[in-house]
Amino acid sequence: MAQQATVAQLIDLSNRLKSAQRAIIDTAALSGAMPTETSLRKISDLEGAIAAVDVLIQEASDGR
Repeated sequence: MAQQATVAQLIDLSNRLKSAQRAIIDTAALSGAMPTETSLRKISDLEGAIAAVDVLIQEASDGR
């Protein structure tokens, strides 16, 4: 069976993903132009990853 990440490790990963997403959003906002399709895809992909990690954090916190 694969080793599982600790809640602290999952929280750290969530924070890194959120920071990466925020950096893309900030860059798009500062440019004053519409974000590229690539940027929008990255933002969306990161949102999915953040949601998945947050579910794992909740499950680990609930003791599942």
